[in-house]
Amino acid sequence: MTTILVTGGTGVLGRRLTERLRADGHEVRVLSRHAQPYAVDLVAGGSGLDSALAGVDTVVHCASSPRGGDEKAAANLIAAARRAGVGHLVYISIVGVDRVPFGYYRSKLAVERLIEESGLAWTTLRATQFHDLLVTLFEGLSKSPVVPVPAGVSDQPIAVTEVADRLAELAASAPAGRVPDMGGPEILSLRALARTYLTATGRRRALLTVPLFGKAYAGFRAGGHLTPERPVGKVTFAEHVAERFGGGRRTG
Repeated sequence: MTTILVTGGTGVLGRRLTERLRADGHEVRVLSRHAQPYAVDLVAGGSGLDSALAGVDTVVHCASSPRGGDEKAAANLIAAARRAGVGHLVYISIVGVDRVPFGYYRSKLAVERLIEESGLAWTTLRATQFHDLLVTLFEGLSKSPVVPVPAGVSDQPIAVTEVADRLAELAASAPAGRVPDMGGPEILSLRALARTYLTATGRRRALLTVPLFGKAYAGFRAGGHLTPERPVGKVTFAEHVAERFGGGRRTG
């Protein structure tokens, strides 16, 4: 039996990954700021991190925050993993972190490089955005009567459970370095995705296409965050929202 520690194990991805790993028979430790008995703030580090990693074979690093701190958290995790003699560090990153000059993406790329240079055996998987992220985005935008949508931007959303299944496979396998990206089954405009969400939730809203500016926006318009050659996901966004919201019974 392998002992696997999942950072960010209470998050959207971490919960599914933890469930899958336990179903496969692994001993799993969940590390997050509030999950006992391994409640650790990775940015702050501290002795609790060493205790959490004691006897761990593999770490899957899912903890991340767009608010910052990812590089410091990764540095603390790497140092503790070295001290503990961890044999394999698996990291989940994002497609396009090396192509789109977006602040959060730059942090994810920096963490990739820290892991590659860590001296630990490692595996990195990049995936496109989860269906859940788009749902959260559209929920916020649809609170007003008009939903603004960035002009000329498409997305390739993927089911979080599919990414969790792939991470579980990688965690149970030998270190593989950078593995092939995972993309969702369809590339659709944000306008089309927003319309799908509104239909599924029964909301009547006008869509307003809004041009934005800057290098990051240009990178998204150019499709730097997409992987058209790797449409390996099976569940479409339409299927996801239909299952989640029951086909448009919700109103408001």
